[in-house]
Amino acid sequence: MKLPFRKELEVIKPYVPGKPIEDVQKEYGLQHVDKLASNENPLNCSPQAIEAVRKEAENLAIYPDGNATELKKAIAEFYGVKTTEVMPTNGSDEMVSLIAETFLNAGDEAIQADITFTSYIIAVNMMGATPVVVPLKDFKLDLDGMANAITEKTKVIWLCNPNNPTGTMFNEQELHDFMKKVPDNIVVVYDEAYNEFVTDPSYPSESYKLYQKYPNMIVMRTFSKIYGLAALRVGYSLAQEEILQEINKIRKAFNVNRLAQVAAIAALKDQAFVKKVYELNKEGKEFFYKAFDEMGVSYVPTEANHIYVDVQRDCNEVFVELQKRGMIIRPINKTFIRITIGTMEQNERVIALLKEVLGK
Repeated sequence: MKLPFRKELEVIKPYVPGKPIEDVQKEYGLQHVDKLASNENPLNCSPQAIEAVRKEAENLAIYPDGNATELKKAIAEFYGVKTTEVMPTNGSDEMVSLIAETFLNAGDEAIQADITFTSYIIAVNMMGATPVVVPLKDFKLDLDGMANAITEKTKVIWLCNPNNPTGTMFNEQELHDFMKKVPDNIVVVYDEAYNEFVTDPSYPSESYKLYQKYPNMIVMRTFSKIYGLAALRVGYSLAQEEILQEINKIRKAFNVNRLAQVAAIAALKDQAFVKKVYELNKEGKEFFYKAFDEMGVSYVPTEANHIYVDVQRDCNEVFVELQKRGMIIRPINKTFIRITIGTMEQNERVIALLKEVLGK
């Protein structure tokens, strides 16, 4: 078949999502399967968000507000910023694509870590730009290495903090030192999907305001993780009005659906739920640290809702063996897997199954 596929597609590998529970149940004839693969919220979402969706379900025949006016207003009020500095999107993935489409031309360069959120490199390659990949240093983003990689061709830098999948972070001073090295004509995308889980006090405080100090910065956040609205696909970015005006030119109409908008507004109001998820996650990661220490298994201390573990076995082998036992995790790289921090019952179960698979 000689269809005119874009040449950029030749270097792009499709994103492979976490395996659905239903598929694993059918494949192995299992009644019960736990999924700790996609960094989903083990407590679901705020009951207030569910109630908001129920009410709004009466209006499914009506297009959503294409401007997401009330959601913008809610986010702006929550952070004390202008509504013109807020852009809701269909998850952070959409914003990653929009940023690439807005700022990258063929031949441009975009800097990122070698092990980080996979959407960055897909978006860059699709624009015919060149990903400049900087290896992690001690499982953390090497900010010095990224600064040294800047050239006249650099147009975008992707920073994931805390990083997915390693769960590591860089602190406030490290971020400011880095930003001082970045020319103001380069866009720095600061992706904070997991910021609400951070326990380290040196994490950049009031990081949502960074774009006010550094006008070339875009701060990305999401309702998918601690708010538990992954199914509805709603993220948002904070940036200078001038930047968002340009990005808005190519944003698809009605990109954030009606149910997502009302659920996000309700979720934002329920900070008691957010605190509950935070405390569960904190308890869970401490449980994993202790369990892995006792097992003699290496792991990377995390500031997110997932933990990066070196099982010293082919990660895909461990992935399959755990699936057979009704547990879905995420194989990442060589001998490393990523486990989402779940309920304590789920955490205990995955440790028990890992001991069985690893012979521990």
